[in-house]
Amino acid sequence: MKRLSLLITLLLALNVAFAQNEYGQILSMKERAATINRLLEDKVKNYLPEIMRREGIDMWVVVSREYNEDPVIETLLPAEWLAARRRTILVFFDPGEGKDLETLAVARYDVGSVFKSAWNKELQPDQWEGFAEIVKERKPKKIGVNKSEYFGLADGIVATDYEELIKAVGKDYEKRVVSAEKVAIGWLETRTEAEMAIYPHIVNLSHEIIKEAFSSKVITPGVTTTEDVVWWLRDKVRELKLTTWFHPTIDIQRADPERFDHLRTFSKRPEPGVIMPGDLLHCDFGITYLRLNTDQQQHAYVLRPGETDVPEFLKRAFRNGNRLQDIFTGNFKEGRTGNEVLKMSREQSIAEGITPSIYTHPIGYHGHAAGTTLGMWDSQGGVPVTGDYPLHLNTAYSIELNAATFIEEWGKEVRIMLEEEAFFNKDGVRYIGGRQEQIFIVN
Repeated sequence: MKRLSLLITLLLALNVAFAQNEYGQILSMKERAATINRLLEDKVKNYLPEIMRREGIDMWVVVSREYNEDPVIETLLPAEWLAARRRTILVFFDPGEGKDLETLAVARYDVGSVFKSAWNKELQPDQWEGFAEIVKERKPKKIGVNKSEYFGLADGIVATDYEELIKAVGKDYEKRVVSAEKVAIGWLETRTEAEMAIYPHIVNLSHEIIKEAFSSKVITPGVTTTEDVVWWLRDKVRELKLTTWFHPTIDIQRADPERFDHLRTFSKRPEPGVIMPGDLLHCDFGITYLRLNTDQQQHAYVLRPGETDVPEFLKRAFRNGNRLQDIFTGNFKEGRTGNEVLKMSREQSIAEGITPSIYTHPIGYHGHAAGTTLGMWDSQGGVPVTGDYPLHLNTAYSIELNAATFIEEWGKEVRIMLEEEAFFNKDGVRYIGGRQEQIFIVN
């Protein structure tokens, strides 16, 4: 009932925003903070216990100092906190099945509504000694800290804090301190029911911005450059009081002798070019809103004089891109690793005559988020360690890939580069806000 009540509250708040803003889906800063805090409370109470029990850690400790934040602590702080304060020590303790987590802050004050202050500096001047008292009172079997060799987002404790923590717990508990890598990843990658109630609105907002960018409102063939569109996107995001987590890209494929090098979209920004009739445009764009991110790649075609539709040869190439998406997402299965899904999908698509490149990543609190890696643009044979991490249910991904098709009319290969947010649960993979199935038209 509590989850249902939270969903209703969130959706009512969003509906008010829709009615007030013709572009849709944008809350005031006050309402954003309230929404973020409700999402945080729900996730800590209803989802984190299962993650900690799954990984066998009964105490999770997240430590950060001001402006030197662990990536995880940024997802645990209340919306009103823009950074940790002094040294912030957050402790989650699991008393056992059937009991709520204890959520404590070794700080002079509560950290939002989730973490209650458990340290009185006047009675115990040493913060680390205050932490040690909490440990000794609860006698945890495993004390998890965010240390990880391969997952950067789960490696947030700095050397000094780790050394101080080990010294504070003493010899009796030092051997119980372990990596909380999988708890941190589980926390970051798990999408809650409440988050998934609002994620489609965030994805659709991002879609609408792209749709407007790829229109005659923004593009005048022969005049507008790719950089003009890039900076229009940046300005539009700010106009809507949102942020983007990376600088957008706009590039062109066209009927000329030049071979399109899709790798430059990863290693070097494409040179600015004037957009002309007959161009196939591609964007890479994403926003951050309510602590969730989007990451999308879509295409548009600029009509030539006398044309009324996208040429059939480009439609055919685009269908290959959609088919590659279907093959890939059809291979998602709980427990499979990213490398297994990558291998299966490449083999199947090649057997169907598609030339694939797959480089999909988790998405959520971060654009390139925690979880399993499903290929990289320069690692199509698999990715060591992060690609061996298994798929878990209730996780989200940017389905990022491209299919190359030789176009006789242009005498060269065209790459359809697609990226869309998708959610993976017991029912399989579904696109959070749909996917592009037709190339946009710029008149």
